[in-house]
Amino acid sequence: MTPVQVIFLLTSLLVLGTALMVVTAPNLVRSALWLIATLFSVAVVFVLLEASFLAVVQVVVYIGAIAIMFIFAVMLTRKVMQDTGPQTNSNWWLAAVFSLLLFAGLAWMLSTWGGFGAQAAASVPETTIVDLGQALVSPDAYILPFEVASVLLLAALIGAIVVAWDR
Repeated sequence: MTPVQVIFLLTSLLVLGTALMVVTAPNLVRSALWLIATLFSVAVVFVLLEASFLAVVQVVVYIGAIAIMFIFAVMLTRKVMQDTGPQTNSNWWLAAVFSLLLFAGLAWMLSTWGGFGAQAAASVPETTIVDLGQALVSPDAYILPFEVASVLLLAALIGAIVVAWDR
């Protein structure tokens, strides 16, 4: 086993462990911090897969914007922090069974594909990342959805401030 494979396995275990902590943390702020750790671990996986553009997007967009805005919104809305109700319900076992069935189905599907993923990755030309980067800032392509998303995030942050404001 190569060192890259060992690092990949350790990072994959880190992704799974931190994702489990996201859904099982009793405090919402700690859950958001575990989410940041999970997203960073996924960025490390992208680096190991030599998808540097996706790793940078993962860090900048998901960690730098969405997760931090989520933490600000949670901290600004103090009413959410005071919730002391139970974190699970009586049907947790049903979700666990469906998760295991979904995992088994995905594992079976991936085992029947064989080497399809390696062939598809080898056929991607190098100019696609350049084309994607130009499309993200082109007025004819995706600049409008990015601007709409930024306005939506700003409105959510202003809404969190209004909700948390002591009158």
